[in-house]
Amino acid sequence: MTVVARLVLGGVLIAAGALKIGNPTDSVVAVKAYQLLPESIAVPVGYALPMLEIVVGVLLVVGLLTRVAAVVAGLLMFAFVFGIAWAWANGLRIDCGCFGGGGQLGKGQEPTYLLDILRDFGLVLLGAWITRFPPGRFALDGALGLGSDTRDVEDEG
Repeated sequence: MTVVARLVLGGVLIAAGALKIGNPTDSVVAVKAYQLLPESIAVPVGYALPMLEIVVGVLLVVGLLTRVAAVVAGLLMFAFVFGIAWAWANGLRIDCGCFGGGGQLGKGQEPTYLLDILRDFGLVLLGAWITRFPPGRFALDGALGLGSDTRDVEDEG
């Protein structure tokens, strides 16, 4: 189960980061659209976010520093849930920017806040699962002797 959770969460992060990294200004526009951070922080966050998503996603997929990566991924997903809920509660009409794009929605477009929150909260739960349980059979942590848990095979579920 943990291997599947790692691959799903890691794959989503890699895809999200890869779709944004080619046009980082769109990522900055998406972060600013939430109106949560001052511009002096929103701009560097917007530029750094795609790289962070890719790095954490790759760590999860290969199972390296798995629990640390899972904590970072879970917190990142929780931040996205909070941001989307904030936008919804404050009447903002924005694209979440989760997989590229972002910013104000065009005329006739409707936000998909509930679906975005449910998806991202599911990913928070995957991060929690990965943090709680050993990284699984196909993790570099085990091959490199980085896992302190000797229950890897027993608890994998």
